[in-house]
Amino acid sequence: MALLDEGASGVFVIGVTPFAEDGALDLDSTDRAVDFYLERGATGLTVLGMMGEAPKLTAEEARSFVRRVLARVGGRVPVVAGVSAPGFAPMRELAEKVMDDGAAGVMVAPPASLRTDDQIYNYYEMAAETLGAATPFVLQDFPLATGVQIAPGVIQRIVRAIPSCVMLKHEDWPGLAKIAALRAASDRGETRRISILVGNGGILLPEELSRGADGAMTGFAYPEMLVDVWRAHAAGNVERAHDLFDAYLPLARYEQQPGLGLAIRKYVLARRGAIASATLRKPGGKLSQADIADIERLIARQERRLSELG
Repeated sequence: MALLDEGASGVFVIGVTPFAEDGALDLDSTDRAVDFYLERGATGLTVLGMMGEAPKLTAEEARSFVRRVLARVGGRVPVVAGVSAPGFAPMRELAEKVMDDGAAGVMVAPPASLRTDDQIYNYYEMAAETLGAATPFVLQDFPLATGVQIAPGVIQRIVRAIPSCVMLKHEDWPGLAKIAALRAASDRGETRRISILVGNGGILLPEELSRGADGAMTGFAYPEMLVDVWRAHAAGNVERAHDLFDAYLPLARYEQQPGLGLAIRKYVLARRGAIASATLRKPGGKLSQADIADIERLIARQERRLSELG
């Protein structure tokens, strides 16, 4: 598998980690989920992300899970593994293992302790040194989860100084102006142009693509929405991209609920046959019957709207 580089585009689906009803890692469902994502057009996969319940896995489970994903993918698309950790020793250990197993790159989020621009830059300088120059990495910018605000100027500084930073996973709110600023800087030749893939369930995907994003690195129970919107936009059919997005928007909005979103996503994925069980490893959110009724109504309305669009 080729390594991740600045030209990456499309939809890198953030994969869920399937568990059996008793909370055990379900590797058979891992195969099913990989097939499900690839059949719906994913151009890459990302595992061990924040919505992948990575902190709930043991080190050995994380390695087994990534190996299973890589084996099932079989080199068809690049796979990125999240290696964020409280310290650099576990980050290095996991990164070395997943890269040896065939991952295309790794993703690193900043720790919540970072406060100043210099602290953020210095952290990524040390992270890049820890990973090694041969390991490309994704800078995960997710202030809602990390509490770390990374200004466009700091991202540009990192990109100029650290060649192994090849992608930004953009999840800032509000963030459209940040994408535009980064693209303007690279267009002026002030910094290297890196790939920008967006997160947050793709809730602003059409607008983010128009501001210069190259695609999405996120999850949704209907990953084909992300793929179809990206394809339509890339083909210049912006109105079609918006129409498709609008059809899925009510469910995408519902899935974005903090604390409950992953439970909703796993429920729908299990309903669609992508995984055997909707189980979250504890601690995790739990759906009520009222929640399930909401979801079923939204799915029915979504199917009617998609049928009308053709």
